[in-house]
Amino acid sequence: MNLQKITRLVFIAILLLTNNSYAQDLSKPGNPINDQNVNQAVTTMLPAESDFMMVGLVTFGWINQKQTFGGVSTKQNSIGDADRYEFSPMFLWRHGDKLLAEFEPSWNGYQLGVNWADVAYFVKPGLIIKGGYLVLPFGTYTKRLAAGWINKLTSDPMGVDMAGSDFGIEVEGGLPLGNMKWSYDVSLTNGYQLNNDGTIGNLGIGLNPGITNNDGKTFCGRLALLPLSNSSLELGFSYLYGSMAKPAGASFTNINATDTKGPSVSMMAADLNFVHNVNPVQINIKAQYSATMVSDEKYFDSTALAQYTFTNTTSTLFGQLSLRPSKSNNKILKNLELAMRYVDYTAPKNSGFGQSYNEMDVCLDYWLSWRTVLKLGYENIKSDGYSFGASTGSATTNNLIIQFSTEF
Repeated sequence: MNLQKITRLVFIAILLLTNNSYAQDLSKPGNPINDQNVNQAVTTMLPAESDFMMVGLVTFGWINQKQTFGGVSTKQNSIGDADRYEFSPMFLWRHGDKLLAEFEPSWNGYQLGVNWADVAYFVKPGLIIKGGYLVLPFGTYTKRLAAGWINKLTSDPMGVDMAGSDFGIEVEGGLPLGNMKWSYDVSLTNGYQLNNDGTIGNLGIGLNPGITNNDGKTFCGRLALLPLSNSSLELGFSYLYGSMAKPAGASFTNINATDTKGPSVSMMAADLNFVHNVNPVQINIKAQYSATMVSDEKYFDSTALAQYTFTNTTSTLFGQLSLRPSKSNNKILKNLELAMRYVDYTAPKNSGFGQSYNEMDVCLDYWLSWRTVLKLGYENIKSDGYSFGASTGSATTNNLIIQFSTEF
């Protein structure tokens, strides 16, 4: 008996144990469990070809940290932290040639979350429709570069996950444009809620009696152009807009007392991806600028018992360069890669959550395979905090990190 027949019989045995009525029919006299009945049962219960697969990623390591705040320095080390430890299995189920369900939970050492959970329908080449819990198509980092075995540095850039994930529908694809190519990715989702301090949060799923003015939905989309025939350069632009819900008993109001329109949010991003080989070195450049702009509102300071307002704009920028002598004849040298990144993040100083943040990273990677990497990284972070325009102090953080990441 070959492996295919054994697999079919094992599958039917599982079905028999979990479905008594079907088991009784199949085990009646004259219905022996043979190849013909097995084929009939599989055809009946699985009318289309289906496949199940589990993949995922693991990232862990060691971090040594020195932080100075208010003239006082502290040192600590840990085997991983919430920003650099992740175990994320991804479950994929394909039903026929058109339908794919995917679910990726994630454990970061503190809590179990879900990165995405959606169903995709492949309509035709260049057109995919998705529904469920989606990573919003905003910028290039979150959907393409965040996985530890893809990220060439040891952490994510500050503030890069502005749009996050949400419940909704998505349409994506790509088409040729003469000698060039272009891609599109658009979504319609539940959107956000504006909190009483001016920060924003996701609404989640369902009808929530604790919020108001959730009639609108949020549109998000990214268009990208690959202008060179070898696709070595990609330029992307993203835009998001949506009205925001308010919490029950919201303490903020429209800055224009005669305007009854609720709060809204818009986000914009521009990104660049360039890969070029100058024998024997591969040059890889990535960059992204993102900004979040919330409509003007009057907020209430419960400490001063007074109203205040501020320009509620948050921005983040990162640029990274990596060099790898992938065409070198030296077996060790060709697997080494040097990566550098600069991050700048700014939150509004006149709010209760103001911040000015700068980070410089350098990392030496050794690629054990195309999907497994060992990293030695150094991070220098300078952060200034602000609350209603007043400084809350400055901090300097230096991290030395050894990290291992792989896709399985």
